[in-house]
Amino acid sequence: MKSQTELNKHVVWTAVVTPLLQDGKIDYASLENLLNKQAEAGNGIVLLGSTAEALNLSSQDKNEIVRFATKLNLKTSMILGIGGHQLDDQLNWMKFGEDHAFDGYLLVTPLYAKPGLVGQTKWFETLMNTSTRPCMLYNVPGRSAVAMHPGVLTNLAGHKNLWSLKEASGSIEKYSQFRQAAPSLTIYSGDDALLPFFVPMGCAGVVSVAGNVWPKETRRYAELSLAQKFEKIFPLWEKASNSLFLASNPLPVKALLHHKGWIKTNVMQAPLHHEDFKDVAKLAAIDTEVAQWMKENA
Repeated sequence: MKSQTELNKHVVWTAVVTPLLQDGKIDYASLENLLNKQAEAGNGIVLLGSTAEALNLSSQDKNEIVRFATKLNLKTSMILGIGGHQLDDQLNWMKFGEDHAFDGYLLVTPLYAKPGLVGQTKWFETLMNTSTRPCMLYNVPGRSAVAMHPGVLTNLAGHKNLWSLKEASGSIEKYSQFRQAAPSLTIYSGDDALLPFFVPMGCAGVVSVAGNVWPKETRRYAELSLAQKFEKIFPLWEKASNSLFLASNPLPVKALLHHKGWIKTNVMQAPLHHEDFKDVAKLAAIDTEVAQWMKENA
C-alpha cells in the first residue's frame, strides 16, 4: 500500500474500461492489455469506476475482475471504485477490496437519493472509517443526481484517509468552491478538457477517460498542462477530449479502442448498447492528430 504522497506522483489516473466479449463475458486478455498500457505510461489506474460500467456489472464479474487485476502485480498504483446508493452494500464491497492489493479507493457521492450536507458527510465518513487506505472523493452530479457539498470537505478535514477529490461537475466555479473549502487538498480534474482551466487553482492532474485510448499522450498532455504550457495543447486536446463524449461514456472510447485493435469488441453492458454509437470515423481522424501531436511534443 502506497502513501498519499506516493499516490500524488501520478498526474494521470485512467478510469479503465471493462472490455467484453461478443457474448457479454469479461474479455480478460484485453483487460490485461489495457492495464499494462497504463502501467507502461506511468499512469495510475482506477478499476471499476463509472467508465468501467461498474454499476451495470454483476457482483460476480466485479469480484473476478478484482481478483484478476490485483494478481497482475502491475508496476503502478491502482484504486478501486466504490459507488452506489445502499451503504451496507458499499461497505461490504470495500471490505472485499481490503482483502486485495489496492492502494486506495474512489468514493462517489451517493446515487439517486440526493442527500444534503449531513447525509453526504456521514456517508463518506462511514466509508473512510472502514478503509485502511487513502480515499479520493468523487463529485459527479451528472451521474449521481446531486452535487457534493463543499462543506463535506470542511467537515472531513483532517480525516486520516481523506486523500483527494475528483471534481467532475464540469464547472470551474464549483472547482473554485472546493478549493476554497479545502485549500491544501489534492484535487484532480474529472474532465480531461478542463484540466488546463483548473491548473491555475492548484489542480494536481486528471482522472481521465482519454487515458484509455491515449495513455502516454494523456500523460504528456497533463505534464504540459501542469507546466502551464497551454499553447502546446490548445485546441487539439479540447477537441480530442470532447470527442470521447459524443455519446454516453464509455461508448465512444470503447468504439475507438476496438478500432485501434486494443480490445476485441465494442460490446457494452446493458442498458448501454454499442449500436448507439456507430460512426468511429471522427474519432479515428482525431486519433491520427493526437499521434502526430505526440511526435511533436514528446
